[in-house]
Amino acid sequence: MLSNQIPVKISVVVPLYNEEENIDALFRRLLAVLETINTSYEVVCVNDGSRDNTLKNLVEYHQRYPQIKVVNLSRNFGKDIA
Repeated sequence: MLSNQIPVKISVVVPLYNEEENIDALFRRLLAVLETINTSYEVVCVNDGSRDNTLKNLVEYHQRYPQIKVVNLSRNFGKDIA
């Protein structure tokens, strides 16, 4: 962690597989809740080898919201591993 960063107090991990149609609703609801708790947070999105535009959409959200992190798996490993 860089010295000018606030330590993360809450980490939310979200595995995703072919969820391009649901990403907007996910972040609209999740970020609304996280913003109300008044503490530092991150959302770690694990793209589990999606074949649709899930990864593209996640990267776009990351560019707008730096607290959203994206992990891209090379293939579908299943939600337990993701």
